[in-house]
Amino acid sequence: MNQAMTTTAFELEGFRITRTLGVVRGITVRSRSIVGRIGAGLQTLVGGNITILTELCEKARAEAFTMMVQHAQQIGANALVGVRYDATEVMDGVTEVLCYGTAVVVEPVRAAA
Repeated sequence: MNQAMTTTAFELEGFRITRTLGVVRGITVRSRSIVGRIGAGLQTLVGGNITILTELCEKARAEAFTMMVQHAQQIGANALVGVRYDATEVMDGVTEVLCYGTAVVVEPVRAAA
């Protein structure tokens, strides 16, 4: 599925939803390694962007997004609308990242002749 066919909106401009297939999700649970904790701790002393944690978060979001898209494709969707992310700390240093949306089948809107 082309990433352009995913949106946080509830419709895709230029397309008409022909079928709604339901909610799909991707979930990943990540923890920081001891090296990551030490590195992040050192970066907090300097201030600014904590790149070690930024990379961890980006990887977790990308993995959850990819799983959601795969789930949508498995049930026959060619687009996703209403895409959202959620994150919850499951235990100290362990975070769940959830990506979810509505799997739909869309077709291009035909211009009036």
